[in-house]
Amino acid sequence: QVQFVESGGGSVQPGGSLRISCAASGFAFSSYAMSWYRQVPRNERALVATISLGGGIADYEDSVKGRFTITRDNDKNMIFLQMNNLKPEDSAVYFCNAEGPQFVDRWGRGTQVTVSS
Repeated sequence: QVQFVESGGGSVQPGGSLRISCAASGFAFSSYAMSWYRQVPRNERALVATISLGGGIADYEDSVKGRFTITRDNDKNMIFLQMNNLKPEDSAVYFCNAEGPQFVDRWGRGTQVTVSS
């Protein structure tokens, strides 16, 4: 069964850093691009970053470019998001997912990131 488990969120002051993790299982992890999404109340999930199968190519939403870095470990079936210079508008619940139609409704619980002074 496909499963995503996000962890590592927390509260941080503006300008601070956090590294969140996602453990995936139940599918051929290294065969899929992986992404991080985030969601704030009353809004839809928004794509933050995507990493290619082998990890060599990464794309970012404009507002996080230069501050966030997505990586993956195919041996451990995990992806990570290093978030630096965090801003209050980065506050959200962060989710990971694999890129493919079969994963559309397969979401974990997410991990809460709160940026405030």
